[in-house]
Amino acid sequence: MGLGKRVMWGGIGWALGGPIGGIIGYALATMSESSGADGSSNFGGGFRSTRSPNRTQPGDFAVSLLVLFAVVMRADRKMLKSELEYVKQFLVRQFGSQNAHDLMLLFRDIVEQDYPLRDVCRQIQQSMDHPSRLELIHVLFGLSQSDGQIHNDEIAVIQRIASYLNVNSNDFDSIRAMFIKETDGAYKILGIDVDTAVPEIKKAYRKMANKYHPDKVAHLGQDLQNLAEEKFKAVNAAYQNIKQERQFS
Repeated sequence: MGLGKRVMWGGIGWALGGPIGGIIGYALATMSESSGADGSSNFGGGFRSTRSPNRTQPGDFAVSLLVLFAVVMRADRKMLKSELEYVKQFLVRQFGSQNAHDLMLLFRDIVEQDYPLRDVCRQIQQSMDHPSRLELIHVLFGLSQSDGQIHNDEIAVIQRIASYLNVNSNDFDSIRAMFIKETDGAYKILGIDVDTAVPEIKKAYRKMANKYHPDKVAHLGQDLQNLAEEKFKAVNAAYQNIKQERQFS
């Protein structure tokens, strides 16, 4: 099975149109020219899927992440082995080990490209639902943390991506607080201030537990649903910490 078919096997719809399709198509064409293979260059920027443009497939999510992974990895002007391993393991979980190998070759070509981040994010924002976009931000922070620290330049670029994806500042701060420990981190995870009254704390908890429930991304596949469980657990842990601190039931 050729690389292009393996990408399609992952369930890609709208991602192979627009600027993301152009990025993937250029990388596949480059790989085809360097290897002498035939057929891979058929997936260019002019490709248009027959799938519904409003339904994100697991492959749409993964390919969008490949492009955004490249942006975050270049933010601190380093290409770390730990970051590449994080990307590889993500692809292994989504596509299997053999396809992950080929997709990593594709990713290495994507990393070398320059492209309009705002336009890429606009394509994602227009076609991907809000829970899936929140999951994108969560996974990008996971990549940033993979080397044991989160660089300020990486935070800045993830925040810019979040803004382009129409993820509001409260949601961004909530996800960031799951990775960057602060004294008021539990409150930030719930999107509230430290002096918030108990009834409002309970209300905020219910709201965030619903927003981050893994079932919200069930359409992306079981592996990503399992990954989304991390946010859900972080919300519950934050709420329990606040309950203990404020001594309410």
